[in-house]
Amino acid sequence: MTSDDFRSLVVAMAAAIEANADRLTELDSAIGDGDHGANMKRGFQAVLGELDQLATKPVPEALKAAGMKLVMTVGGASGPLVGTLLMTLGKELPADFDRQAFVMAYEKAVDAVAARGKSHAGQKTMLDVLYPILDAMREGADPDEVAARARAAADATVPMLATRGRASFLGERSIGHMDPGAASVALLAGVVARTLQTHQGA
Repeated sequence: MTSDDFRSLVVAMAAAIEANADRLTELDSAIGDGDHGANMKRGFQAVLGELDQLATKPVPEALKAAGMKLVMTVGGASGPLVGTLLMTLGKELPADFDRQAFVMAYEKAVDAVAARGKSHAGQKTMLDVLYPILDAMREGADPDEVAARARAAADATVPMLATRGRASFLGERSIGHMDPGAASVALLAGVVARTLQTHQGA
């Protein structure tokens, strides 16, 4: 992945979040604080604002810096969790990585998110999309299939009972709503999948 690939990825991620911010906020209004879309938009706009500087770094270092920016900028739980994902991914990736190295680094990154959130799959959180993405990549799924699995995993959070995070306070009233963190991760997974499709060897 070149610096141009990274630049394209950040631009595409920020654009996707901005285009879907209202939907993410609507989802969060049903079972959370109602600020997920605005928070994610602010975070990715902040990363976008430092893109010229980030693009001069090796991709692993750029990922770590972008993750730190999200942690410092995005409110609520989503900033620290998505930031942890990117920071750990950057920490674990070698400078020149192939698909296998990416999958191994991603696994450690998802486990880091689980540890930071003190949660696991099945609790109606973003982990319910992050782990299916990992499974798909382990199975050698192509980028389109990874993105499709991510969307399906987000849809699968609708009938779940939330047992972690603010949505858990609603008890059974959390059933019937998509988790906003799962929705945003699925959205970003689609962007990343399309970018990786153009990255030779990933």
